[in-house]
Amino acid sequence: MNVIRIARVPATTVGPDVTVSEGIRVMQEATVGAVLVVQGGEPLGIFTERDLMLRVVSGNKDPQTTKMSEVMTTPVLTIHQDTSTDDALKTMGGKHIRHLPVVNGDGHVEGMLSIRHLLLDKVEHLTQELDSLEAYLTADGIGG
Repeated sequence: MNVIRIARVPATTVGPDVTVSEGIRVMQEATVGAVLVVQGGEPLGIFTERDLMLRVVSGNKDPQTTKMSEVMTTPVLTIHQDTSTDDALKTMGGKHIRHLPVVNGDGHVEGMLSIRHLLLDKVEHLTQELDSLEAYLTADGIGG
């Protein structure tokens, strides 16, 4: 299974000149923990709740005047929309990240994948496998 089927589509995005306050408002309205900073449909960086704490609050920056381009994480790691969920999970675990923008073959953003999306998908898949095994083991013979 590929990641685009469980990603948030479209991704929540802002431009690089948006203030941190406006970016946080966008995140709050979308109920997400990260916003992708894009220009021309291509990702420039990512701004997460962690960036807010470490770069804005700890950096004593004014969210009303600080631009997203000043505090976003860059370069932004992306994955292709055809990437498997297992490969995405390995990438996120290996890089210690919780959000990954999903791009198409042209590098344009198609969606945003979160570790929560992946874990919920994995739990659903494992639950289905367990149910199938349980049904197989408790069947009364040919035909159930």
